[in-house]
This record gives sequence, structure tokens and C-alpha cells, in this order.
Amino acid sequence: MNQYTIRPIAPGDNAALAKIIRDTLAEFGANHPGTVYFDPTTDFLFELFRHEKSGYWVVEDEIGLAEGAGIFPTKGLPADTCELVKLYLLPRVRSKGLGRLLMQHCHIEAIHFGYSSIYLETMPELTIAIPLYEKMGYHYLEAPLGESGHFGCAIHMIKNLF
Repeated sequence: MNQYTIRPIAPGDNAALAKIIRDTLAEFGANHPGTVYFDPTTDFLFELFRHEKSGYWVVEDEIGLAEGAGIFPTKGLPADTCELVKLYLLPRVRSKGLGRLLMQHCHIEAIHFGYSSIYLETMPELTIAIPLYEKMGYHYLEAPLGESGHFGCAIHMIKNLF
């Protein structure tokens, strides 16, 4: 039986997480400009998530890091809204409910930080993620919110946390 641990990002996680993110985007053909694939902060997630009212958590199994996700007060979002960011899972942990578990963890942390809504941006290529977002109560927006700089993301969704 596999054992999984959710913990906050640590300084030594940067390289492994950048690889998970970029490998996943390449796997789904979503490794194009305007995405986190080319975002320089992808290589420095520990430093990025030192920002106030943000957090990033990883899931470890017996092999090592398996996934991660975070919340961030993206510039231009309403003060009561954060962005769910960089949710990526390795193939070995998909379809085990861990993506849902990590999203729930992010939702709880967002409430703890005082947010009442959580926004996300994604791409049509990430076909396995979109149904999860829908099941988790996210609904579609007609246009992006905030200034993430990820112009390669064509799908924008939001969820009220209360």
C-alpha cells in the first residue's frame, strides 16, 4: 500500500518540481509560450511562494515528489481572490484521488489566508485536469482575471470557497 504525505515546499524541491511541471506540460502538448513551461519562476518555486498570503504544497510517496499545487495572490485579482497555481501530477499518482486531495488542501489554506474565491487558468490540452476542476465546483469565466502573464491559457475558472 502506498503512503502519501502532503507537506509545504522545501528549498531542495525546486528542480524536481520544475521537472514535474515541464514534463507534464510536454506530455500533453501544452509546452508552448505563455505558459509556466517558459515562466522563469517555475525554477524557483520555493522562493516564489515566500510571498505573503501564498503557499505551495507537495505530495511525496515512497519514491519521492509526485505532485504539487499552490495558491498565490496574483496581481490584479480582487483582494479576496487567490489563484490556484501549478497543479501537476506525475503519471504514477494520477487517478488515485491525490489531485482532489491536494486541491482541497489548497482550498482550506486559501480560507485560512482570508480568501473567499479561488481562480485558475488552464489549457484545453490538459484534458484530465478540466473534469477535476468542474467536479471540484469551479465554473467557467468568459475572460481572464488578474495579470498572471500566462496568455497561453485559454480556459479561466473560479470557485467560491463558502
